[in-house]
Amino acid sequence: MHEDTILTAREGGVVKLTLNRPAAFNSFTQPMAALLQDALRTADADEGVRCVVITGEGKAFCAGQDLKEITGDDAPTFEEIVGGSYNTTVRLIRALNKPVIAAVNGVAAGAGANIALACDLCVAAEGAKFIQAFSKIGLIPDSGGTWMLPRLVGLQRATALAYLGTPVTAIDAAAMGMIHMAFPAEAFAEETMALAQHLANMPTRGLALTKAAFNRAFEQGFSAQLDTELELQGAASRTEDYQEGVAAFLEKRSPSFQGR
Repeated sequence: MHEDTILTAREGGVVKLTLNRPAAFNSFTQPMAALLQDALRTADADEGVRCVVITGEGKAFCAGQDLKEITGDDAPTFEEIVGGSYNTTVRLIRALNKPVIAAVNGVAAGAGANIALACDLCVAAEGAKFIQAFSKIGLIPDSGGTWMLPRLVGLQRATALAYLGTPVTAIDAAAMGMIHMAFPAEAFAEETMALAQHLANMPTRGLALTKAAFNRAFEQGFSAQLDTELELQGAASRTEDYQEGVAAFLEKRSPSFQGR
């Protein structure tokens, strides 16, 4: 049975998706990845969902791929695993029209680390660690790791992390710009939810357009990016949230954004 490997909980406009294979350090199988993808699609389609949090149950966030799945007699190919489980997941995260927070509660290794880094914001408990574990078994970073990591920490540092598989503490990850912030363990859940609720109360349509602009910036030159800003700013100016933001500013009151 696979239905409990992704737990879904909702608090107001925030949906929390919990990777739930704690005995296997929340390592992925194909059915688990498919359930996470379905949950992301559902959250994206629900106008009442304004922010998504992805976290792990137990001591780990995610240890990456469950190696038992790829070593059996009828094991799927790596192309099937990477394409279906991981590429689809990170594409959904990057395209999701609302903020996605990775709440890294413990070790994030391999694909688990890179899925976390693909989220809009990544926060971690101070005891958590990020490990590019691929080189230990002769593989390369996947799940967007070869694209995202050098952009976050620079090519030299990314190369060292990928080659050596050196664990990075949450505090060091925050210091080098790999993640947004590290929280003390005792405050981690509360601080993460406060951040998620804050984002959920913001003009999330504008945030989605900002995300789209950042996505395009990694793929095109400066002049083309100016055209993208022109296009997306025009779209932002036609949202209800923009009208509400301006009205609230002029009326000297707090805005009430609806994500539209």
